[in-house]
Amino acid sequence: MAKRSSLSIRIIEGKNLPAKDITGSSDPYCIVKIDNEPIIRTATVWKTLSPFWGEEYKVHLPPTFHSVSFYVMDEDALSRDDVIGKVCLTRDVLAEHPKGYSGWLHLKEIDPDEEVQGEIHLQMEIVKGQGPQKLRCTVFEARDLARKDRNGASDPFVRVRYNGKTQESSVVKKSCYPRWNETFEFELDESAPGTLCVEAWDWDLVSRNDFLGKVMFNIHGLQATQREEGWFWLRPDQSKKRVDEGSLGSLQLQVWLRDETVLPSSHYQPLVQLLCQEVKLSPQEHPVQLISLIEETTTAECRQEVATNMVKLFLGQGLIKEFLDLLFQLELRRTVEANTLFRSNSLASKSMESFLKVSGMQYLHSVLGPTINRVFEEKKYVELDPSKVEIKDVGCSGLHRIQTESEVIEQSAHTLQSYLGGLLSAIGRSVKMCPAVIRATFRQLFKRVQEHFPENKHQNLKFIAVTSFLCLRFFSPAIMAPKLFHLREKHADARTSRTLLLLAKAIQNVGNMDTVASRAKEAWMEPLQPMVQQGVAQLKEFITKLIDIEEKEELDLQRALNLQALPVKEGPLFIHKAKGKGPLLPSFKKLHFSLTSEALSFAKTPSSKKMSFITLANIQAAEKVEEKSFGSSHVMQIIYAGDAGQSETAYLQCKCMNELNQWLSALRKVCLNNQGMLGSYHPGIFRGEKWSCCHQKEKTSLGCDKTRNRVTLQEWNDPLDPDLEAQLVYRHLLGVQDTMREKYLELRALEAAGNIPNIQSEAAEDGPTQLFQVLQDLERAHRSGLLTTADQEKNYLLELQT
Repeated sequence: MAKRSSLSIRIIEGKNLPAKDITGSSDPYCIVKIDNEPIIRTATVWKTLSPFWGEEYKVHLPPTFHSVSFYVMDEDALSRDDVIGKVCLTRDVLAEHPKGYSGWLHLKEIDPDEEVQGEIHLQMEIVKGQGPQKLRCTVFEARDLARKDRNGASDPFVRVRYNGKTQESSVVKKSCYPRWNETFEFELDESAPGTLCVEAWDWDLVSRNDFLGKVMFNIHGLQATQREEGWFWLRPDQSKKRVDEGSLGSLQLQVWLRDETVLPSSHYQPLVQLLCQEVKLSPQEHPVQLISLIEETTTAECRQEVATNMVKLFLGQGLIKEFLDLLFQLELRRTVEANTLFRSNSLASKSMESFLKVSGMQYLHSVLGPTINRVFEEKKYVELDPSKVEIKDVGCSGLHRIQTESEVIEQSAHTLQSYLGGLLSAIGRSVKMCPAVIRATFRQLFKRVQEHFPENKHQNLKFIAVTSFLCLRFFSPAIMAPKLFHLREKHADARTSRTLLLLAKAIQNVGNMDTVASRAKEAWMEPLQPMVQQGVAQLKEFITKLIDIEEKEELDLQRALNLQALPVKEGPLFIHKAKGKGPLLPSFKKLHFSLTSEALSFAKTPSSKKMSFITLANIQAAEKVEEKSFGSSHVMQIIYAGDAGQSETAYLQCKCMNELNQWLSALRKVCLNNQGMLGSYHPGIFRGEKWSCCHQKEKTSLGCDKTRNRVTLQEWNDPLDPDLEAQLVYRHLLGVQDTMREKYLELRALEAAGNIPNIQSEAAEDGPTQLFQVLQDLERAHRSGLLTTADQEKNYLLELQT
């Protein structure tokens, strides 16, 4: 049994932010920190006090996490970015909202005395002797303290207070991972035990010392145990008054904490087998079909999540094509009007959306990437709507003339035709790039629609069914918001966004097969009509080739794909390898890296021969490096076992925070089941005969900070996790169990009354009944498992994490 926690985060928008620039505006972006560790940076929204981000993330993290903080920043090109304000949500606050926290939160002022982080290792004990009892406090070490000095470190010391008396430790220079190993004793006041306060401070020669956090202990509780030892989180000093709430603006968020207890695989086998058995049945075999019941009882609010979990579950079982085919048949069975087919947000539509994202993201990048990059790089002004055309001067100095509206529209149409033509050509050439499982699924969809609507008047419908998913629900959203699909690192500016929107509309018109309805909706798109009509013919030809895949070819392609080590992540990074005992030079060389399910390799260019590689099984940790180590930010380290078995480290520099965290997440996920993963590491480098982080002089000494193997960002192409997906499906079914039972009894009553056909197949008939029994067994297993782990969870805060 394993506990897994995740945070679903949606950063929606801000309002009433203060102006930080001389122009009376700001350039806001958000940084998200999990326990003071920067995990996410949103795009910058330029020149606004009411920014809209609309960015969504899911972060997997250990169950012991404490808080998530959102910092709203103002980006400056020439100076350090300004902090506008912050919002902090603790684990306890999120636990009070089981369906997620949603709403506006006032930004609060940043107080240096509250910006604390890290943990301190302490031992408190009551010592009995000949005379009065003593209160003894031993301060061993601290880790991940806040960096207060310009050199990227601090000069920490500890101040221990009890009963009006104060003692201080020595100062450890230039370290956020200090080791003191000092003991302090006080005479215990048995009549009024009071409180022991341990404070960490950053020593400064000229200015006042900076507060690094504190820990408070109730001595009355210590008298019962006599001794207590562990790592304790440093807490902020919240005694100061704040700026009036609301004066720094507000931030709209949706944050959902999910704690899942995942049972061993054997517990989920009955549920998985039952669902797999059900997708092999056609809707004609039994009207009371289990998948149909699940669809009817799943609300719109959670349909996307359920669809994603079901898609991943059936992908793992090799039955995704059968699952989606069943949903196609159920949707067609209740469709009367041909023009409404797959237009609603049904389970079939949502499942196909998720399936394309999980299985086809690399294909999407191959098809759309070149055109999207071209739009961003050219930054041309494009507008077809006469009501939105901006008239501007053209020509060189002294020969200015006003460009007419018709000239702007003509020029815009020419630019859009160029983009659209390039995109359609890329789609047409992409048949072989499309994953075999997607091609086979579209073949089934094409066949089912053709069988259900055989009339000549519906001859385009089978093509539209395919394009409704491929163009309208996959390509078009990615064109309009390329950052959300990782096609670009930043959001588009207003001009580029408009170009992308018009291009997405054009692709939608092509996907709709240039119907009269789509043409009449926006008549000003008429200049693109010749290209759209040409695109319809191209798209039909493409779909005909796309679905022309036999089952043997599909299996052969899938088998060949399984033999390949496909890239999990790839791109340019800067490398510096640490070897020997000499000083590390702060020089990094740019190379192309490729991470597969087997190894991390690099070469000079994407097409050149691999220069070297690190086998994944040898990787022991993937962690961040302190900025002061190389004087550079966004550096990570990969610790791995070398050929001789000794530990080696590769240092890689990324270009931004998001790229750093994406690479760390990808590495941690593919190494999740490695046997030799480390529990601690050094966030600094070994230089000058000592570690720069904790000043230990042995290169092989135990790490001074704990590894963060469990902290990862969720991506669509993540490795499948069968047990977790089964648990998520189980939890949903348990929540709608009563509704499903009512619906099932209602359908059985209709069957008994003869309103729906009676079926003799006992196996099919017992599907829902079997499900209710399986859910009951799983609920019992969870209760039993929770009881056995209850004692362990009571003491996890005091667990020594080294």
